[in-house]
Amino acid sequence: MLGKLDQSFLDAQKCAQLEPKNKAFQELLGQLSAQIQQKAVQLSSTDSRVQQMFDLLSNSSAQASDRQKAAQNLVVLSREDAGAEQIFRNDGVKLLQKLLESQQEDFVLPALRTLVGLCTGHQPRTMAIVNDLGMDRLCGVMGSATSAVSLSACHLLQVMFEALTEGMKKDVRGKDEALLPEPSSELRSMLRHLIDMLPASSVSGPGRDSAINLLVKQVPRKSHKNPDNSLSLWVIDQGLKKILEVAGTVPEVTGGPSLTDNTPMSCSVLLSKLYDDLKSDRERENFNKLCEEYIQTSFVCRHHFGSSGLESKLRAIQTVSALLQGPSDVGNRTLEMSGMMEAVISLCASENVTHQQVAIETLIHAAGKAKRASFITANGVALLKDLYKKSENDQIRVRALVGLCKLGSAGGTDFSMKQFAEGSTLKLAKQCRKWLCNDSLLPNSRRWAVEGLAYLTFDADVKEDLVGDTNALQAMFHLAKSEDKTVLFAIGSTLVNCTNSYDVEKPDPQMVELAKYAKQHVPEEHPKDAQPFVEKRLLKLLEAGVVSALVCMVKQESPALTETCKECIARVFLALVDRQEARGTVVAQGGGKALLPLVSESTDVGKIKAAQALAKITITSNPEIAFPGERVYEVVRPLVSLLALECSLLQNFEALMALTNLAGISERIRQKIIKEKAVSKVEGYMFEENDLVRAAATECMCNLVLSPEVQKLYLATDSDRLKLLVLYSGEDDERLRKAAAGTLAVLTGDMPELCTRIPSTTSHWMEILQALLLSESQDLQHRGVVITLNLIQAEKSLAEKLMESEALEILSVLAKGGEASYAPVTRAAQRCLDLALEYRLIKSYEAEANGTSAP
Repeated sequence: MLGKLDQSFLDAQKCAQLEPKNKAFQELLGQLSAQIQQKAVQLSSTDSRVQQMFDLLSNSSAQASDRQKAAQNLVVLSREDAGAEQIFRNDGVKLLQKLLESQQEDFVLPALRTLVGLCTGHQPRTMAIVNDLGMDRLCGVMGSATSAVSLSACHLLQVMFEALTEGMKKDVRGKDEALLPEPSSELRSMLRHLIDMLPASSVSGPGRDSAINLLVKQVPRKSHKNPDNSLSLWVIDQGLKKILEVAGTVPEVTGGPSLTDNTPMSCSVLLSKLYDDLKSDRERENFNKLCEEYIQTSFVCRHHFGSSGLESKLRAIQTVSALLQGPSDVGNRTLEMSGMMEAVISLCASENVTHQQVAIETLIHAAGKAKRASFITANGVALLKDLYKKSENDQIRVRALVGLCKLGSAGGTDFSMKQFAEGSTLKLAKQCRKWLCNDSLLPNSRRWAVEGLAYLTFDADVKEDLVGDTNALQAMFHLAKSEDKTVLFAIGSTLVNCTNSYDVEKPDPQMVELAKYAKQHVPEEHPKDAQPFVEKRLLKLLEAGVVSALVCMVKQESPALTETCKECIARVFLALVDRQEARGTVVAQGGGKALLPLVSESTDVGKIKAAQALAKITITSNPEIAFPGERVYEVVRPLVSLLALECSLLQNFEALMALTNLAGISERIRQKIIKEKAVSKVEGYMFEENDLVRAAATECMCNLVLSPEVQKLYLATDSDRLKLLVLYSGEDDERLRKAAAGTLAVLTGDMPELCTRIPSTTSHWMEILQALLLSESQDLQHRGVVITLNLIQAEKSLAEKLMESEALEILSVLAKGGEASYAPVTRAAQRCLDLALEYRLIKSYEAEANGTSAP
């Protein structure tokens, strides 16, 4: 099974020597011999193909097109186990090294992709390749100014990280694995090189972003259940100041390392991830201390990158701005350092556009806390208004506008807590929409217009105006698909506000009256936040193409697509699919596929919202069409995750209905549901007090019992599973009766041995069965007749009990049929009577007329 045919052949030989007469060992030897010969043929064929590619690539006189094809063929071969092994054993790494050194994109890209094939899931090869090529060379390739080369190198390093970290988790099995050295030294070496890349002036902007992206993905723990956060502590100790150096870079002034538009946000995300990975107050205090020391040094430094004292202060303020966007607690502490806030306010009045830009952005990020917002409202609003009205530079005006927007939205959705005069918020929003639609503005500045709308859309009037402006929506969706990833969270927040998909706790009416009596503030809902207005906004967003924008946002590979940002996307999807009519449109535009990664890569709340959206889609759509191919199996786990106590009853109910649909498709999907340990959870919800949840759980079980594995659970004599189904078949709730009776019909048909146990479940079993037969619902009648037929077929004694009861008269009436009769019921009832005749428990009219009596 492990693919180690040579070792298994030796073991089988020893077994055959110990027991020469054992035929099983002889047959095994024959099978292994055939497999080894087949593998040898495959290897020899792969070996010749690999050698042919090597010869072409080594021949500098060969045509360039042939050499390029050979390089591409190596990529294909490396994806097969045999091909990867042959490339590695035949000194392929040296050849790939030469291709990397050629600096020709047509050869560098295939070389990197071939290395990905060699390293994927193979720790020994990865360690050897890291040592042979060296991290200096790999980081040098990743630092390339060519975006495609940088991304490919980043993907290679990510695969290497995964191979090494997975290798550390595996248990040692066999002598080969036991001889392998510990990969932790290689991991530390790779991380050290990535950290050293950050401030290096020779590294390109995309290369620096790739290094930050790798640190974000590989350093913090994947789960806080894992107690080992040593990698984060090591990176903080070795590289925090280098990260802050990049975060504090203002390219227009300091002439530091080259950055892209995404670099500052990526740095903030990395700082946030590192801080969140800390476990104790002591570790967090050390992080704070290192940040404060770095900022203090920059703040008082006279010559940094040959800059003046003012530019050093600018670096310090930019660093604080990055911390405010990332670990905001740390950012707020650094903002309280002596002279920092005063420096920010003074730079706002600077004549230098860049100085103003940095200072205003810091003010915007600082206004996130209510305490800070009140300080800035008192001290900075006049300054921001002045900049907005008098500045001739649109980049400054749009940032000043966002500052005003953020301060104006401090009351959130509370209609009675407005910071500015009536109508001011609408004017600000109108200007934001105007800049958003202005193609002559740089994307970086248009992003700030979306930031402003993210704050202003707490106001329902602003939501209505934005959703009614098709041009503004199209401009925003276009930005969502652009190269600037820093806009993603602002767009997500704006859409969450417009769709009202944030969580709102409705206060207890009695508490509201009490608060009014005590003259305490009571939040008021805006009239346009009522459900009819929200539904109209959702319809307009759908028509404007919001789904395709959300799908593009999910596909972005960037640290800016944080877990919180993914939660926003999941919330919007859930709001969109809440209306049954919209689900088909969402699925058709790729919404179902986009939701799948959100259930595993988001906040805990985001995962639940995404799973609930999947459940709503699965309830009303054909799962095989909504999630074609293997994708339908990926839906099972998120649905099962909703069967938890921390989820609401509505989420439990929708998950059960969705699982019911899935369980009815095929045995393979039922096995997947069983593997996810859903059966016991479904059984638990069959005891739920809520009628709808209890019925949905029973319906789900009705489809699950089609699986033999679930049927076996009902054979256990020490449980009341069968009794519960019999009792539920006699309940008043018709939906529950249908589900329970349907489950009984399946079980008694597939497992005749269960039939004899039904009379012992309850003394009222006969009355329950007769009530099913007499029901006005044809569905219940059909289930009752099928159960009766199964009981009669299972054992003659059961048939006698049924024929001695009123069931005989009921079956006779049902067998006659009529105008309103249901054909399957009539046929099943007639079959019951025919069996009773065969058992000679009853006699036909003809026999009675001829005087023949039945025993």
